[in-house]
Amino acid sequence: MDFMHDRTKHGGKLKILTFIDEGSRECLEIRTEKQMTGRDVLETLDELMQEHGRTEFIRSDNGSEFINKELRKWLYVHGVQPVYIESFNGKFRDECLNEELFLTKTEAQVVVDWWRQVYNWERPHRSLNGMAPSEARLARSTSD
Repeated sequence: MDFMHDRTKHGGKLKILTFIDEGSRECLEIRTEKQMTGRDVLETLDELMQEHGRTEFIRSDNGSEFINKELRKWLYVHGVQPVYIESFNGKFRDECLNEELFLTKTEAQVVVDWWRQVYNWERPHRSLNGMAPSEARLARSTSD
């Protein structure tokens, strides 16, 4: 599950919640509102589980609507394991794009290439036990 954002022709904000079954790639639901809370996510999940049955895992980023206490409790009660993925695009935007004002496409490419190198080779990740992605890949390939 994830959120997307868009606007109406007249500039009104739209928040769109999507649910995809990872196994079949079926789109189970798309819910569009002006704003949405964790409670709205919970209600939609409840409806989907009534219609499609219980799932073992729910994958999402760790946005506030997906990690609130009420939703985590509901998942626990229903025996569903949340799997939170690191929000790469959010980190990229916060740590790179929002920090730079690019004058040319070439400058932008140089800066984002540098950021990608730091991200892959130097930046530790909690989900990788403090390793950088390149270290984790190398460790995995040597254990195979």
